Amino acid sequence: MSELTQSSVWKSLESHYESAREWRMRDLFARDAGRAQKFHLEACGLYVDFSKNIITQETLGLLRGLAMEARVPAAREAMFSGQPINITEGRAVLHTALRNRGNSPVMVDGEDVMPRINAVLKQMETFTRRIRSGEWKGHSGKSIRFVVNIGIGGSDLGPSMITEALRPYGEDASGRRLECLFVSNVDATHLAEALKKVDLEETLFLVASKTFTTQETMRNAQSAKAALLERFAGDESAVARHFAALSTNIQAVTAFGIDPENIFAFWDWVGGRYSCWSAIGLPIALAIGYENFQEFLSGAHAMDKHFREASLEKNIPAILALLGVWYNNFFQAQTHAVLPYDQYLQRFPAYLQQADMESSGKSVDKEGVRVDYQTGPVIWGEPGTNGQHSFYQLLHQGTKLIPSDFLAPLVSHNPIADHHGILLSNCFAQTEALMLGRTREEVEADLREANLDDAEIARLAPHKVFEGNRPSNTILFEKLTPYTLGTLIALYEHKIFVQGVIWNVNSFDQMGVELGKVLAKKIQAELAQVEKNPAAELAHDGSTSTLIRYYLEKRSQASR
Repeated sequence: MSELTQSSVWKSLESHYESAREWRMRDLFARDAGRAQKFHLEACGLYVDFSKNIITQETLGLLRGLAMEARVPAAREAMFSGQPINITEGRAVLHTALRNRGNSPVMVDGEDVMPRINAVLKQMETFTRRIRSGEWKGHSGKSIRFVVNIGIGGSDLGPSMITEALRPYGEDASGRRLECLFVSNVDATHLAEALKKVDLEETLFLVASKTFTTQETMRNAQSAKAALLERFAGDESAVARHFAALSTNIQAVTAFGIDPENIFAFWDWVGGRYSCWSAIGLPIALAIGYENFQEFLSGAHAMDKHFREASLEKNIPAILALLGVWYNNFFQAQTHAVLPYDQYLQRFPAYLQQADMESSGKSVDKEGVRVDYQTGPVIWGEPGTNGQHSFYQLLHQGTKLIPSDFLAPLVSHNPIADHHGILLSNCFAQTEALMLGRTREEVEADLREANLDDAEIARLAPHKVFEGNRPSNTILFEKLTPYTLGTLIALYEHKIFVQGVIWNVNSFDQMGVELGKVLAKKIQAELAQVEKNPAAELAHDGSTSTLIRYYLEKRSQASR
């Protein structure tokens, strides 16, 4: 049995849960008229209502006790101060340093890393201004109008989500906008469709790979380079005018044909899913302008200060993390829904999938011992109101408890007619409906009012009952700005961090993604061997070997 589940605080929470599982939020609100005032926090421009949760002050006190027992404050300070908390790889974890707008020293192995960070930011600023102003010219003398970011994972999900979320900030003073496209999937369709939308003479490709060896990224980059060279009759000098790299492998990048001056560095203490604040954020700066990118960093820095300085009782990331532990480990909730009521945030749930599931998807603790408790939940979601007409049915009347976060701006970037009022009315209504539900008595009263007879009421009533008591958090902000988006992303980063500390897992490696890569390279080599010699043996299980041979056989038939 683990130290966590045998602790006195954990045992107290288990005992507390036996009572809490019978609570009804309806009753909690009825007994406490000031509940919404007690269970909300405001910081960094965010208003966070967590009153629609199955909790009391006693619950929060016990959960804070769990955080203190896990030494969350000490772990938090270790991260900010540059200690090597990524224990499997022996690295510091310093995405917070990338947005350290106060520029206070951050030491790693005796060196202040801030001068290097600031140098890359200055390089990004100069490059961004040259591209956005039209000063930078492509090989044929035309300015850049299109940016194609080639990356995968953290080198794609963050920048693509953020540029979409901040689309209203894309135009410069003259109304000029760079169109940013993102290619990640090694499926050629992803690249082919992107290339159809751009003019290669006016396109800048950004190749985002720390090692410049990531298979999917490099295959796509090589194909993009081939398309460019075809456009310019094989003139290799065109590459330097149409490619830049976000990488640390200077030798490989220059061999590709990219000018060393257009290599933007980052460091091994920048994890992929935490890298949008680094040179990986170059497409963001290009899309929204460097001043707005600075505001994005400033919003995250404000949340960093709040997380680092606020007590656990008043700490938004900590509170959301503890509520997640409450449902994940005691109510046995398997998933968590993120539901933004803002179309610009349509990719936010997908972004958080990687941030959370790659960080907390661990089954051994920091000591390498298999845990005997649940770690990270499955993160998913879609924008409202679309989701209301699909999966909300399960949220309301399904058999699974799914805690949810609702995010919404008070002011729309597109104030057309009464659209925004309708949108927020739906947002508020959904959280109320999830919490209150609809009792059998209320349903029967409604049906009688509709003049249905007793037999019809008895038939329909069970189908119209909503159990309610489904927990949710509501996060409101004035408007979706670069600053606000920075605060939101940093909020969830720190929530994930706190949960990782409590579960005693390393939130900053991702070894689970490696095995498939290794096997894929082996199979790729075997495809060529079997094509030459169909009788060649395959060292796989029966299913995988059969699938490989079936693919080769059908591909051969299709090509005849």
